[in-house]
Amino acid sequence: MTSCMSGLNNDTKFILSEGLQQLKNEHPPLLKMLDNLLSISLKIEEKEQMEENFTQLREAVVDFLAQLGPHSDREEGVLFEMMASYIGREMGPIAVMEYEHDQAKRFIGTFLQNTENGTEGFTESQMIQNAELIKNANYTLVSHFAKEESILFPMAENMLSEEEKQELADRIKII
Repeated sequence: MTSCMSGLNNDTKFILSEGLQQLKNEHPPLLKMLDNLLSISLKIEEKEQMEENFTQLREAVVDFLAQLGPHSDREEGVLFEMMASYIGREMGPIAVMEYEHDQAKRFIGTFLQNTENGTEGFTESQMIQNAELIKNANYTLVSHFAKEESILFPMAENMLSEEEKQELADRIKII
């Protein structure tokens, strides 16, 4: 393993500890859900069965958020806290990760707030604008997950002690 951060991205033999691997393993199902959200959003943008797809989008967003929430809690409440004790959180990787979490949650939260009374009565323009929020959340999170996997998780693997890695694994199991 190289000590240079740029070397982390290219090391295909890099093995993550149990807790970090669990966090990484949570990404593919979330990415699959994000892909579905993007697909529905694009159909709305293309004005394809808009009312039907808009209703479907809201349901899919609620389902996605139910899966994203615990994953986000494990990262923010455990991993980010542990890493922040070493590298701080005001700037650098943790600041970026938290910003991206907040940004994605804002996009999703705005969409859910806008549709909290149902999906009927929206104009085509309003449906497209709301679908755009979900597209933005998608783009934010897809990029975010890639950064975690290529930079943050390997950094944590190098940074945390064996005891801390075990603590991470134990703590995220209960969330």
